[in-house]
Amino acid sequence: MTEEAEEGADLSPTSGYEQQAPHFLQDVIFHGKFKLLKALTPEESTHCQHGLYFEDGQRRVDYVLTYPLKKQAGGRSCRQSTHLLTENAFARSLRRGPHHISEHLRHYTVKRAKDSLSPPSSPRADTELGCPGETFGGHEDHKTFRREEFEGKLREMGLELEKDEDARIQGVGFVKIHAPWNVLCREAELMKLKMPTKKVYEVKQSSGVVEKISSLVSKVLEPLHPHVEERQPKNIKRLSHTFSREKQHLFDLSDKDYFFDSKTRSSIVYEILKRTKCKAKYSMGITSLLGSGVYTAAYPLHDGDINEESAEPNDRKLLYEEWANYSVFYKYQPIGLVRKYFGEKIGLYFAWLGLYTQMLIPASLVGVIVFLYGCATVDDNIPSMEICHPRNNITMCPLCDRVCSYWKLSTACGTARASHLFDNPATVFFSIFMALWAAMFMEHWKRRQMRLNYEWDLTGFEDEEDHPRAEYEFQVMQKSLSKDRKSQHKIEKLSCRDRLPAYMTNIVMMLLMIGVTFAIVFGVILYRISTKAALHMSSNPITRNHVQLTVKTTAAIINLVVILILDEVYGAVARWLTVLEVPKTDKSFEERLIFKTFILKFVNAFSPIIYIAFFRGRLVGRPGNYLYVFESYRMEECAHGGCLMELCIQLSITMLGKQLIQNNLFEIGIPKLKKLIRYIQSKQGAFQEEERQKKLRRYETDHFLEPFAGLTPEYMEMIIQFGFVTLFVASFPLAPLFALLNNIIEIRLDAKKFVTELRRPVAARAKDIGIWYNILRGVAKVAVIINAFVISFTSDFIPRMVYQYMYSPDGSMHGFVNHTLSYFNVSHFQEGKETQEPLQLGYPIEICRYKDYREPPWSTNPYEISKEFWAVLAVRLAFVIVFQNVVMLMSDIVDWLIPDIPKDISLQIHKEKILLVDLFMKEEQGKVQILESRLSTGGKENCSRSNNNNSSSMVAHPRSGLHTNSIKSL
Repeated sequence: MTEEAEEGADLSPTSGYEQQAPHFLQDVIFHGKFKLLKALTPEESTHCQHGLYFEDGQRRVDYVLTYPLKKQAGGRSCRQSTHLLTENAFARSLRRGPHHISEHLRHYTVKRAKDSLSPPSSPRADTELGCPGETFGGHEDHKTFRREEFEGKLREMGLELEKDEDARIQGVGFVKIHAPWNVLCREAELMKLKMPTKKVYEVKQSSGVVEKISSLVSKVLEPLHPHVEERQPKNIKRLSHTFSREKQHLFDLSDKDYFFDSKTRSSIVYEILKRTKCKAKYSMGITSLLGSGVYTAAYPLHDGDINEESAEPNDRKLLYEEWANYSVFYKYQPIGLVRKYFGEKIGLYFAWLGLYTQMLIPASLVGVIVFLYGCATVDDNIPSMEICHPRNNITMCPLCDRVCSYWKLSTACGTARASHLFDNPATVFFSIFMALWAAMFMEHWKRRQMRLNYEWDLTGFEDEEDHPRAEYEFQVMQKSLSKDRKSQHKIEKLSCRDRLPAYMTNIVMMLLMIGVTFAIVFGVILYRISTKAALHMSSNPITRNHVQLTVKTTAAIINLVVILILDEVYGAVARWLTVLEVPKTDKSFEERLIFKTFILKFVNAFSPIIYIAFFRGRLVGRPGNYLYVFESYRMEECAHGGCLMELCIQLSITMLGKQLIQNNLFEIGIPKLKKLIRYIQSKQGAFQEEERQKKLRRYETDHFLEPFAGLTPEYMEMIIQFGFVTLFVASFPLAPLFALLNNIIEIRLDAKKFVTELRRPVAARAKDIGIWYNILRGVAKVAVIINAFVISFTSDFIPRMVYQYMYSPDGSMHGFVNHTLSYFNVSHFQEGKETQEPLQLGYPIEICRYKDYREPPWSTNPYEISKEFWAVLAVRLAFVIVFQNVVMLMSDIVDWLIPDIPKDISLQIHKEKILLVDLFMKEEQGKVQILESRLSTGGKENCSRSNNNNSSSMVAHPRSGLHTNSIKSL
């Protein structure tokens, strides 16, 4: 489309629009929706008015670039009137070569200098710079030149561009890009895109009992499927093949406008934008131009609005109604439509999240059963009965120095009963079940992934090598310039020696960040110790009676707040460290970023939990010889019921807090807040009546949406949740249930974010979830070891078993509590460490008890570790080894029993290969028949012509004539 047509287009808003927008901040804060923006949604009457097409209403907008635009006070940009002259002058310089480009830039700068020196009374329109009286700095001139040069290169690549500098958003210019048919075909062949052919075949369903059962189940589950219309029956599939311009007759080109869908068109344009170079020093593609501020944004368009009444039918609206809506939380996800609209990479994420959520259902049921079993057997638990018995007269040693006094074991009755809910024989079974569940989930995902690859025609897809990143090429260029210019050796890559400072910085910073995490955990430990001592000094008896619960809960909340803050800090640090490494490709950059972010966030989330599970209560010492932190604060002890209850409290608060605050509130609030800030900064008329009465077009509306930042945050929160579900599940059987409830909300929350709050991402092809699968496998393997240690060392499962089968006189649990308590003579307290209230119980205390396996004070080796301790330790280590090997063996058996590729999919892939060979054979046979018919027809014509020729010439040149006729016939 010409610039004259673009200039002459009527861009004024509809005059009949008189709706008054409600108060802006009230809509944002109280209603949670940008009703003003909703009022400014595009008009649906014509294609060109709502911004999905060029001004001619025929060419579709496949991609949009935005750039900063200076406007006069009058409102309309005067650059638009002279843009055609500038474009033509620059295009001529491009055709003349690099010398004329530099000459054009020099002339451009000199012209501006002359104009700046000219008197203001005689402003003259500069046909190259745009406006009379408009002053650009040298930096802005440079950006303008680079932008025009880049757009000229895009036109040379065959793309069609249309500018809109009179948009309804002040200070922003738009470049609309359209890819014509020949460009789409060329790039589809270069990108090796698989496209459906004309060949259609029927996928035969297996017959038998299994098929009847599956059909019955599908009928029962019919209400759970989304109402998404299928273009063709499920048992009908088109044969796909890599697109080739020479074999276009194989493909169904009856409707060329829709042969390449909007997702494919935008990905093709983005591929061109990435690899288009301006000049060598400007590095490569749109990425470097965005980084240097030449363009401010680049994005494909959503295909329509989601208003229920006014919007035309489109995939986005269908996704909003059948996927991104909380009212359909019980339905399956329309993964096919998600892939069609967002691409394979995002489709695989939501398919993985959906399968993970479904697999949590049986895990949640088993976890609830284990919890209910603990509730049902709490009254029959003999150790709890012994602690809670009213005749129990066991006096325990003080829990802290000086301010704490002696206490009765019966006061720990509530803690002991609560611990039994999570520390009972069923937890061992549940740990084994969850280890096998993780293996089953991984195997089912591999099968699901293969099925999606077949359905999405990705079976033969191989990851292509990415283009080098702009930062990498810039570093290579800088290295080349720094070398001796006389050297003829061309530097093409960065060596390990070049990256050595970045690697050292990475190692130091990662260790520093991990050290910060450990320091914060240690700070929380000091908080618990000091707060416990302070609360014991309180004069309020209620406060003193609830010291343990208060300290545990507040410390867990502090840990949660610190984890949420450090998560954001560590994410920024990981990105900075990855940028320092200067990875060559985007894939390498993403993998390194994921690895660093996972390490930091994993340590941040699980350090407090690991401390409570494996270190708390084991570095205490004994009465009379405690281990002190700062001479006045001794290390923490576990409650008499064990540390498993405290581990459960810490795990539950951290898990629920992260899911509720970080995963849900932040995901809802932060995009809306950024949207509000971006809308206010755009100087849009939220506070101007004239601008408020205008309607935005599609590319202007999408400009206010949040840019797509990748799937790393989405995967990361689910991987951390997977760790909570599997790593310490022995201490918190309800973790799968809370994860299930969170994920039901998370799926719809993410769906709504992708459909309504984010700009449409560029569709990326992928046949798997990449490095995330390896991380999942690693977490599942580590979970087996950690659960073995939790059961063995954190819970009382092993001590109970050892007592019952080795030390119990009647083979029961009677006397277990007394067996685990050692004796201490209070006269052996260190000077200054004894309690200030020795008569708090009403009588003097000579012997107190503490939880440990040590010799009594009247033995020959007082307070030394007893033989019972070594027996329990040996059984604990043996249990870890046996548990780990048994579970690993069972996981390997599950892996072996479940094939990675479903049998029906492997058969269909084999069948497609045969059909594809038949298709090409028929094509070749058709070509041969056509060639033979042409040869036979040509031979007859030549024979008739040769009979009419002069006989003397035939005799004189027999071989020459035959050769000539053969050439003519061919």
